[in-house]
Amino acid sequence: MPKLKTKRSAAKRFRITGSGKIRRYKAYKSHLLTKKSRKRKRRLRRAGILDKTNIKEVKRLIPYAS
Repeated sequence: MPKLKTKRSAAKRFRITGSGKIRRYKAYKSHLLTKKSRKRKRRLRRAGILDKTNIKEVKRLIPYAS
């Protein structure tokens, strides 16, 4: 069976944690920041964990990310 190609866009957006969960970064942090509150921008900095409904799809995009 041939090697699978990793979707590079997904590899840049997601990381696998030590316990096997998938870490993602929050959206809405790139522009139009003046109208967003300081509290909201601070919370957007933190990485989140991918929801269980999307795990199967993302694992297919990054097959060799343990």
